Parts: sequence; structure tokens; C-alpha cells
Amino acid sequence: MLKCSLCVHDERTAKIEVIDGRPVCKECLIYLKHPMDREAVRRELEEVMENVERAIVAYSGGKDSTVALYLAKEVYKVPELEAVIVDHGLMAEKAIENARRVSEALKVPFTLLRYDYSDIFRKALLKGQSPCRDCSSRTMEKLRKYALRNGYRYIITGHELPFGHHPYRKMAGGIVQIRLLSMMTEEERFEILKKLPFDFPELPGYTTNCLVLGPALQLYWERHGHSFEQRRIAALVRYGLMSRERGEKELEKPEVPEWQWELVRRKLGLDSP
Repeated sequence: MLKCSLCVHDERTAKIEVIDGRPVCKECLIYLKHPMDREAVRRELEEVMENVERAIVAYSGGKDSTVALYLAKEVYKVPELEAVIVDHGLMAEKAIENARRVSEALKVPFTLLRYDYSDIFRKALLKGQSPCRDCSSRTMEKLRKYALRNGYRYIITGHELPFGHHPYRKMAGGIVQIRLLSMMTEEERFEILKKLPFDFPELPGYTTNCLVLGPALQLYWERHGHSFEQRRIAALVRYGLMSRERGEKELEKPEVPEWQWELVRRKLGLDSP
């Protein structure tokens, strides 16, 4: 099976061509023609952040949003911040504890909003699909409405991949979403986490906050033979934000402990998979 020489795609997940004797996937071919200018993205991010006086940090309690909160407070020194966590019903309690603890350490007001995303998670698990896109879309819409109600213009998130070649995008109602970790390497993020009272939860898959992700990844693997995170991880490796070795490890089939499966099945009203 051919594997891309630049990222972690293989023939299961992308079209591979042999160019000058080495296999390259379609996405990497596009990247080679239109490479990402990391410094340009970071410069644009700096320019945007100069105008941010008040902002919400979309705080999931996971490692990346924790880094985003730190950067917003300690590096960009946004005068008025609020860390807002949306608990979708299957957040790990340890993640919520992390969120409270780090927010308190950074002296940032913390708000917890609780919702029930059972419909999204039940549908994804029953069909062996990823719940992430629908979950993220619903969460961003709830945060957008929260921002409008409370007079915020900016929502800061912990995404490391920019919107195309830009670190921000405009949302309805004049809200601007800023991906504060745009083009930040994994090593840089872990160095920041060492400074904070962040306790890594032991969860399967790449998550540090969500209980449904491991089961969803496991079911998808069993149905398709690979991870639904292949494209995102491939982009991180391609851009030099994650090592190939780390990327391949992140894409391995997770082993979900029975206690986690039992909790997820009980909350979603599902029979054993």
C-alpha cells in the first residue's frame, strides 16, 4: 500500500501519485503548489489581536483551548476575557475541573453552559460516523449567540489549523472567530501547558476532554479501517505542526475501556455495540 512521503495519508484515505520516484498524496500536491506561509499567518494573527479588547475564549477544558486561554491572557493581554465552556453532556469531569482550575490560576472569569447533544452523538455512533463536525458547529453557534447577548465581538478558539491561509473568519452578526493557535507546533503548545495546573485525563484517542470521541473513533475504525481524523492529522504533519511519528500514533485504533462505553451507552440509551 502506497503511503504519502510528506504526510500520513495512504491509499485508503487519499489518492497517491508517484512524483519523481516518491509517493505524494493529492492534498500534499496542492500544498506544494500553494504552500502555507506560516510567518504570514502569524503576522496577520498579531495584527488582528491588536484590536481585541473584549473576547470570549471557547474553553473546552482540553489542552489546546487551555493554551489559547493562556495566550489570550498572558501573551496578547486582552483586557477583558471570559472563559466559556459548553458541556455537551459527555464532557469528562476532569476536563471541567481543569477548566475551572486553569481559569482561576489565570484570573479569568469562568462560565459553564450545559446542553444535551445526545441527538448528535447517538446518530454518529449508530451510523459509525464522526460526531465532531456537528458538535463543533452547534457549539460555535451557541457561543456566537452568547457573544451577541453579552456584547462580545470576538470568540477565540484553540484550533491550530487556520481557515485556509487566514487565522480568523467572520461569523453572522459581526462576530469574528480567531484561531489563536494557528500554525503553532505541538511542541510549543506542550511547553505552555507545563506552566499551567493542567492535569492530562487518560482518555483513548487524541482527546483530553470528550468521552464520546474514543467510542466514535473505535466504531469508525471497525467499519472503515482508519480514523476519521486522518485528514486533520495529515494537515498537521504536512505543515510541520506535528511529527509524522506522533501523527501515526494519534491515528491508531483506540482501545476504549468498558467503563467509558458503559457510561456513553447509558447516557445515550444505546445497546451494546
